[in-house]
Amino acid sequence: MKQLTIVADDKVGLLADISYLLGHAKVNIESISVTVAGGKAFINLGVRDDSRVLQVLKANGYDVIASDMLVVKLADQPGELARVAKLLSDSGVSIENVVILAKMEGVVFDCIKVDKTEKARKILGPYLDLER
Repeated sequence: MKQLTIVADDKVGLLADISYLLGHAKVNIESISVTVAGGKAFINLGVRDDSRVLQVLKANGYDVIASDMLVVKLADQPGELARVAKLLSDSGVSIENVVILAKMEGVVFDCIKVDKTEKARKILGPYLDLER
């Protein structure tokens, strides 16, 4: 999965505009987080069709940064994220972002952005259920 980060001046209606543009383009948002700091909005979108989203947003004047995300399937119990984080840190991989995508029937799906994607993919192989 790709994470697209939009950095824009914070204003009323910003999210409405972006979500309208993507909906009109028939793009499904898989995950989203929004943070505002210092007058800037940071909108992180998890999408499957990143090239289409980049095209739509850039054509409408938005600055967008694309990066790879790994979707991991973990048992929904205390310490599971710690186990994955330790595996990565012990191998010199830094976690840059984590988003919970979904929880169901004792399982949680987390979306993780790291600084060394291919190395993390090898380390987290058994957890990458959705990428098979």
